[in-house]
Amino acid sequence: MQTPNRLIPFYENIAFDRISDNVMVVNFGPQHPSAHGQLRLILELEGEKVVKATPEIGYLHRGMEKMAENMIYNEFLPTTDRMDYIAASSNNYAFALSVERLLGVEVPRRAQVIRTMLLELNRIISHLFWLATHALDVGAMSIFLYCFREREFAIDLIEDYCGARLTHSSVRIGGVPLDLPKGWCEQLKHFLDELPKQIALYEGILTENRIWRMRLENVGVISKEMAKSWGLSGVLLRGSGVEWDIRKEEPYEIYDELEFDIPTSDSNDSYGRYLLYIEEMRQSVRILYQLIEKYKTTDTLLMCEDTRYFSASKEQIMTQNYSLMQHFVLVTQGMRPPVGEIYVPTESPKGELGFFICSRGEPYPYRLKIRTPSFFHTGILQDLLPGHYLADVVTIIGNTNIVFGEIDR
Repeated sequence: MQTPNRLIPFYENIAFDRISDNVMVVNFGPQHPSAHGQLRLILELEGEKVVKATPEIGYLHRGMEKMAENMIYNEFLPTTDRMDYIAASSNNYAFALSVERLLGVEVPRRAQVIRTMLLELNRIISHLFWLATHALDVGAMSIFLYCFREREFAIDLIEDYCGARLTHSSVRIGGVPLDLPKGWCEQLKHFLDELPKQIALYEGILTENRIWRMRLENVGVISKEMAKSWGLSGVLLRGSGVEWDIRKEEPYEIYDELEFDIPTSDSNDSYGRYLLYIEEMRQSVRILYQLIEKYKTTDTLLMCEDTRYFSASKEQIMTQNYSLMQHFVLVTQGMRPPVGEIYVPTESPKGELGFFICSRGEPYPYRLKIRTPSFFHTGILQDLLPGHYLADVVTIIGNTNIVFGEIDR
């Protein structure tokens, strides 16, 4: 009689026979206030020093990639909000851009400017959230309240545009659903005028704080070779001295028209990465000032006018029978992209976020695969944590800026 198949518990992969009396196995998570999601770390400790770390994921798995293969393209777009839910518009945009490249269409310039505004505002929101929670993990409580104050002002701007504060669905395949509300740019400019003053306040609290520096300096050191071998991106890669930003290397939207710098650090540690996050917020402010001026000189078109893939304007739908029929088909059956494959990377606040789409010419993707930065930034923990103390584990997890919505897909 055959033994029935069974799932092997994860702890059976640990060789308990080699663990001496001096080594203690500790479960860090999956319910832990400093795990930043449903992360389970199996830590082997000698005293308080980590000798081995094994990350386990999957507690938030929802089968997003398989869901995408059973939805028409427009249906799946709101689902992408639930990946990096701290910066939902960056997910909406990455998916929309991939489909647009597959279709071979170009988005109107006004929509490009609005989308770039949303992306950089999302970057600020994400970085403020990271700084607030990372500082709270390390023990600095006041900075959490200050960062969330400015984050709320930025979220107010997002809400004024699309009506949502967390899961935005603010982008559409082929453009944007709405123009900017009246007075929105003035409100944005007021926010940008105030934010650098508050960033200076954050630095005044943390940058030269001796406790903050002791907790971050020479902690979580990632060499350039280690960063490349693990496929790191975003601040974790630039914090190891690699000047790589997809907005510069493979520009999309109108990033090639904008002036901004890519800050890097050679310190390779958590403190150097903290300084990069601070500087990236300043660069986003610089970009948004330029976008306000560019918005004033654009036309009023917000969506592509290719009727093979996108509905006609509301006026045409209400007055022309053919436009109404085509709108009905696109809504109920979905667009049919040409046969082909595409991978498009974007620079999300956490790193390289890209979508691979394989099309067989049907309304549903034949295969969709998402490349998210947090997946790689979690994997490196098994090499990064050994040699550090248990208190440093919390610091390093927070410093990697992982979110499990985009890891468990």
